[in-house]
Amino acid sequence: MIVYSATKAEFNKDVILNQISDIIQKKLRDANIHGGEEAEYRAWQNSLSFMRNALDDDSIPNDVNIAIEYQIPRTSKRVDFMIVGADLNGRNNVVVVELKQWNKVEKIDNEMSHSVRAFTGGANRMVSHPSYQAFSYAVFIRNSSEQVQDENINIIPCAYLHNYEDQFLDQLNDEVYRPWYEEAPFFIKSQVLDLRKFIKKFIYKRSNDGDLLYKIDNGRIKPSKALQDCIVSLMKGRKEFILLDEQAVAFDVCVKTMNQCRKDLKKRTIIIQGGPGTGKSVLAINLLKHYIVKGLNASYVTKNSAPREAYLKLLSQSDLKKEVNIKQLFRSPFGLCNTPSNFYDCLIVDEAHRLVKQMYGDFKGVNQVMECINSSLLSIFLIDENQKITTKDIGSIDEIEHWAKELNSRIIINKDTILSSQFRCNGSDLYIQFINNVLQIGEYVDFDIKELNFDIKLFDDPNLLRDELRIKNKINNKARMVAGYCYDWNVKNKRDFYDIFLENDFKAKWNLAEDKIWAINPNSFEEVGCIHTAQGLEFDYVGVFIGKDLRFDENSGKIIIDKSKISKDDKTSGIRNCSEVLANQLIKNTYKTLLTRGQKGCYIYCEDKALLNHFRKILK
Repeated sequence: MIVYSATKAEFNKDVILNQISDIIQKKLRDANIHGGEEAEYRAWQNSLSFMRNALDDDSIPNDVNIAIEYQIPRTSKRVDFMIVGADLNGRNNVVVVELKQWNKVEKIDNEMSHSVRAFTGGANRMVSHPSYQAFSYAVFIRNSSEQVQDENINIIPCAYLHNYEDQFLDQLNDEVYRPWYEEAPFFIKSQVLDLRKFIKKFIYKRSNDGDLLYKIDNGRIKPSKALQDCIVSLMKGRKEFILLDEQAVAFDVCVKTMNQCRKDLKKRTIIIQGGPGTGKSVLAINLLKHYIVKGLNASYVTKNSAPREAYLKLLSQSDLKKEVNIKQLFRSPFGLCNTPSNFYDCLIVDEAHRLVKQMYGDFKGVNQVMECINSSLLSIFLIDENQKITTKDIGSIDEIEHWAKELNSRIIINKDTILSSQFRCNGSDLYIQFINNVLQIGEYVDFDIKELNFDIKLFDDPNLLRDELRIKNKINNKARMVAGYCYDWNVKNKRDFYDIFLENDFKAKWNLAEDKIWAINPNSFEEVGCIHTAQGLEFDYVGVFIGKDLRFDENSGKIIIDKSKISKDDKTSGIRNCSEVLANQLIKNTYKTLLTRGQKGCYIYCEDKALLNHFRKILK
């Protein structure tokens, strides 16, 4: 959607009369799009005056089209500024300009090739490099718009930092950012004439198609051939994405159902159930690939960003430009409240048990289950109700069925949509039963522990756990430490240099908030992952620190939960203030989720020694 569109002459007039910000703000509100608060309003006031100056050249005709705040399809992202016209050869072009008010930035390090640190929103924050941002927006538009693909419209990205000082140029054009500024050049305060020259290369006259902007804004959403080829090449021959057993059956059910939806245009909802390690995410990624190759508008959806970022990195195999190409296929459910009904052909919702009602940042959102079903002709939910870990989690089979009926979407849930084979924990269903026995989830089931083909180690000293896990991680970077909700976020709140303090002088930090790829970042082993970072992911080996919220009473032989031991810094789980019954469920779910992240082994340390002995007794 384009918030503001006008000719260059009309845009100039709105800026000169000092009414451009008021017009954009009103259009946003008329369209029920969140935005236009004080900081953004001021940004329009400042940046758009600089853009008017950049376009103040008779060689750029007054009748070329200007678009401001174009919301990219399938995302909540908005492009700051677009100029639509044609070059000397008559080819239609769209110049995308990312506008920034920063006067300087800082390079973070050589590992953070997409990001810089800049003062924005009243604080120094890690943000995307403006050239990367402009380039990614251009790729998203190319890969989404059927009009752009069919008519071979050229999308040219750039960035304009109109306050940026020359003395800080070395930070912005550091070698680590070269892949982005080669594709999307940036221009700073002293380079306004260079920006004007750049625009004039592509905008010489009005577009031959007077409705071009309208067609781009209202055209059909279709994945480009380049995007289809990219995802096929990235998954070709990858053993970790091969479908087995019930995964293949469920895949066929989803393929057939999508074909039915396209024929009769009737909504359908598929519910796929599976416990930890049953291959829900592998199925989801294969479905995404299949639908994209078929030219359908599909996306992989998770509430937590960690699975999205990890699969994005895994698929792109560290190829930065391929990563940009497929990034738009992975989205959050936040913002779906603004999506028209059946906008998507298919939404594949992984970790569906983590969906929520209205939360921070989703200003019009009401219920993410409802919004997923409403937004898509076919909605596929992959769910494990025993992995709910906060009081806000509403994803359940009952919730999905309720909204499917409300929205007249036929529900498909049967034996063919259940995943039961274990592909984690060395394929051992016995390990899952072992964890259920330890945590006293369901009935105790006796079995021969010698049949448990899984590396379980118990540690009295947390340092020894870390030392052994570190050795495993050196093999292939597939070992991580994780913990529950007990430990304070000292580093984040600037109270200490460490977050987790255990016996024998063990110290560790939580995973850094800025590290979106903790699970595969080669530098992140020493940090402990929280449940929100680890859920939905898997490792070869996982080390779990069980805090004081879970203990064992030797007199009664019962597992005891203690919600008072949950950190006061925990702002997400709601466990401290919920009922004992719900707290018992959520704390056990949390540790079961953490204890089932490993494919080859799990190393365990308990603050409560009686609980550690309980583990030992069951193992014996």
